[in-house]
Amino acid sequence: MPSADAARLVLHAPTASALERARRNAGHAAKALGRDAVRIVVNGDAVAATLDDPDAQSDALTLVCGNTLERLGREAPTPLNVLSEGAMVALVNMQQEGWRYVRA
Repeated sequence: MPSADAARLVLHAPTASALERARRNAGHAAKALGRDAVRIVVNGDAVAATLDDPDAQSDALTLVCGNTLERLGREAPTPLNVLSEGAMVALVNMQQEGWRYVRA
């Protein structure tokens, strides 16, 4: 993980179309900032889209809302990571840790 003062980007994707944008943007950002400095947080409709359409390039960067997974009755396969808290709480915590938020 980069130091606290290094640029870190969290892309929020709550919809399927936002997921598509986030995946594309994450690829470009990872080239500039490094893969450890980029994350995608998915919740809402984007969770099912993430599970139904895996992406080898971005899935390892993707943090999935456990609340939405539970509501859908689904599980997230590796390399997806499930958040220990809801997506909104995770986004607030990440911003407090210095991650820069962008809604995809």
